[in-house]
Amino acid sequence: MAYRVCFVCTGNICRSPMAESVFHARVEDAGLGHLVDVDSAGTDDWHEGEGADPRTVAVLREHGYDGDHTARRFVRSRFADLDLVIALDSGHLKALRRLAPTPEDARKVRLLRSYDPAADPDDLDVPDPYYGGLEGFEECLEMVEAASDGLLAAVRQDLEGRTT
Repeated sequence: MAYRVCFVCTGNICRSPMAESVFHARVEDAGLGHLVDVDSAGTDDWHEGEGADPRTVAVLREHGYDGDHTARRFVRSRFADLDLVIALDSGHLKALRRLAPTPEDARKVRLLRSYDPAADPDDLDVPDPYYGGLEGFEECLEMVEAASDGLLAAVRQDLEGRTT
């Protein structure tokens, strides 16, 4: 059974699809693509069915990542199928934990930047780049990339725990 990770932001067109694309690449590069499923969703349905923001796609492609994506909303029933729900900011973290049907499901929700050892523990949010320029999307990508290696190490550890 695959290990399943879902990244969640607000509209699922900027931060979470970026995190999905970067982490998917990390998983593939690590040879774990057959063991780990990666996707993303939004806390709201404003952009459901739309592609990722063109600035997200541009920054991803410029850095060698896939930018194909269709936005969708995160629904409560998804918790049963997921091992980790990765929130992009503290607002998403709170919303997702409130949405969780059980305390066990609430424990699946983590902040992405909590996996970045260099991140300020008092500021683990990935800022929403939507209302700014391209530089905000570049900054977002830097934060996502910095946290993805730590997240991959945690997922690897969880996978090893399943086999022992």
